[in-house]
Amino acid sequence: MKYDCPSILKWTEAQLKYTYDVSLQEASAQELHEALSQAVMMAISDNWNHSKHSRMHSRKAYYISAEYLIGRLVYSNLFNMGILDEMKQLFAERGVDLAILEDIEDAALGNGGLGRLAACFLDSAASTDIPLSGYGLRYRFGLFKQKFDDQGSQVEGADDWAKYGDPWSYRRYNHTVKVTFPDHTVLAVPYDVPVIGYGTQNVGTLRLWQCEAEEELDFSAFNDQDYLRALTQKNKAEDITRVLYPNDSTWEGKRLRIKQQYVLCSASLQDMLRRYKAAHGNDLSNFASFYAVQLNDTHPAMSIPELIRLLMAEGMNFDQAFSIAQQTFSYTNHTVMGEALEKWDLELLRSVVPEIVEIILRIDAKLKSEHPNLFIVRDNTAHMANLSVYVGTYVNGVAEIHSEILKDDVFRDWYQIFPERFQNKTNGVTPRRWMGLCNPELTQMIKYRIGGDFLGDLDRIAKLKPMIDNDMVQQFNAIKHQKKEQLCQVLLKQEGIRLNPDFIFDVQIKRLHEYKRQLLNAISIMDIYFRLKNGELPDFQPTVYLFGAKSAPGYARAKAIIRYINRIAFLINNDPDVADKLKVVFVQNYNCSYAEHIIPAADISEQISPAGTEASGTGNMKLMLNGAVTLGTLDGANVEIVKEAGLENNYIFGATVPEINACRDVYNPRGIYESDHHLRRAVDTLVDGTVPTDDAQRELFHALLDGTHWHRADHYFLMLDYHSYLETKLRANRDYANRLEFGRKCLMNVASGAKFSSDRTIRQYAEEIWHIEPTKY
Repeated sequence: MKYDCPSILKWTEAQLKYTYDVSLQEASAQELHEALSQAVMMAISDNWNHSKHSRMHSRKAYYISAEYLIGRLVYSNLFNMGILDEMKQLFAERGVDLAILEDIEDAALGNGGLGRLAACFLDSAASTDIPLSGYGLRYRFGLFKQKFDDQGSQVEGADDWAKYGDPWSYRRYNHTVKVTFPDHTVLAVPYDVPVIGYGTQNVGTLRLWQCEAEEELDFSAFNDQDYLRALTQKNKAEDITRVLYPNDSTWEGKRLRIKQQYVLCSASLQDMLRRYKAAHGNDLSNFASFYAVQLNDTHPAMSIPELIRLLMAEGMNFDQAFSIAQQTFSYTNHTVMGEALEKWDLELLRSVVPEIVEIILRIDAKLKSEHPNLFIVRDNTAHMANLSVYVGTYVNGVAEIHSEILKDDVFRDWYQIFPERFQNKTNGVTPRRWMGLCNPELTQMIKYRIGGDFLGDLDRIAKLKPMIDNDMVQQFNAIKHQKKEQLCQVLLKQEGIRLNPDFIFDVQIKRLHEYKRQLLNAISIMDIYFRLKNGELPDFQPTVYLFGAKSAPGYARAKAIIRYINRIAFLINNDPDVADKLKVVFVQNYNCSYAEHIIPAADISEQISPAGTEASGTGNMKLMLNGAVTLGTLDGANVEIVKEAGLENNYIFGATVPEINACRDVYNPRGIYESDHHLRRAVDTLVDGTVPTDDAQRELFHALLDGTHWHRADHYFLMLDYHSYLETKLRANRDYANRLEFGRKCLMNVASGAKFSSDRTIRQYAEEIWHIEPTKY
């Protein structure tokens, strides 16, 4: 079925007239977005309805995630419908440029890779006809908006993403459920977001829960003029889904996080039980035969005891309910770092969800009776990762090296007893948004070369490899330059910074965390800067080092790194001695839409976490698919990127996992620092006044060289990897001078990207974990 574009245009005009009393030409970006989106929702409604009801009686999977970084939907939905170009043309004929929709806010209901992965998975499931639906939370305010003050510090602002409306969801009040806490009961109201498949009539569903009060106003209190008390229940309920990842540094902040997680779990499972009963009756003994549930990290781990609680409330005994839960759930782990594996103090947990604590204790007792050396509860603390491994069918890592670390280290004791549960599912990204939509020029070049559409079957992209010749490389280089020019226009508009598109664009865009080592990159930039000033790098190719990242609001050290990089940028960008060689840009409010501009323009992709810390990464895949070489360690999916595209076409540096483990006990970062005057000079800029210095930068300096009460010095091995990093970074820079040869490396990465489609990943989940088949209605 082809969508009727003239009808969508006609419906858009009617909606504008009816709702806003404006014509197509008079409409603002927000008004046009609202009207066009509603017209599209009308156009897909039959397909969406058929997709849901045709699968009621078959086995299906549900993905529960605390975040979905879905980004701006209007372009991607039109693209997946196959009508973006036609709609642009129709609007242009009426004097309207759909590019004005660039001003529409992202739906930033996610923090980074984990949330964007969830969105990619839903896109891939819809596009491959796999019966998968998502559950999440509809945060009133998403990930904060970021700007920088005149000191270079991050300043957070509320992300009021739906202030102009939310046309891409339907409120389904008739499916509202109640979630009960000791001190109040809240309504979880579902909002359904369509997930439009590419090249198919299938439309999936993401159901997001919004918390509301049973009674919004205590009229008696209001009548007594006690206005605060009158709204107590309303505020208490709405606080739960008010903000994505509220600050949990206090007891009350932690309680709010627990409430968020419990609402997500309880509401989603109540909804599944309702659906099951509608399709299969009240006998719940076959629940696991029809429902597979994937836990995206440990945020939804309370689903396990909650399902047991709900089944026991239906009349099952504990052992029956436990068995069904163990057959229903599987768990994806996203971290190898022990401090990031979620743990909850039992008394804290009991103050919010006392029944859940009692079930966790019963599960722990059952485990210890079977395997005394394993535990879920220890030192009055519930270990949610252990719970997820025990009460589930499978546990998977998200890259080959990550999955091996889980077996060899993080869950070693569990793997020895339950080896059959452990799998690997290397992450992927949707090629529709991360190639077709954000880089139509490269997409068209590939379509022309290999013949036909490859976005629904990325395996076909490998056909490029034997075709790569000087002519193709020159065409690719011209496209890359065009994407840089486009990005330069965005940066001028957004940041007020003018860049030269002839520069190398060396990019590090990801969440700001110490282990991602943006500080390593910054120190190397200072080293390069000093060497350029001294004439020590005569053949240096002009480069812009571009950062995009947000720090968690309470993460002082990460915020200090942002401030330091911004101060470096101010120093370098205002020094005429290096104006023709070096620029540094830290974009404000990096988000999904910004990424769509940056990624196609990148020449070099910095993926520089120490080996054994990054579970996978997905930014590395997006950059690879758009023709950037990887400058990185053998960490996460970098290992597989190099395996697919070739070591000779990427730039790998640094210690491996065994090498890091071998040196941990004798590692002396201060010795490395003191033995190299170039490195020492660069690191000293944290504290010596070269750029403005503050207490947080001094703390960074001492943590790097001397350690803290919590961590040994240089916990993430910046000094250990520095020489290898800088040498490799400068080698990539020199290689760029040969534009044909460097472009060939970039094209080999593009042509080797088939493995990193989330279509491949989701098919593996469907076949090897969920045991479900693609179904067309």
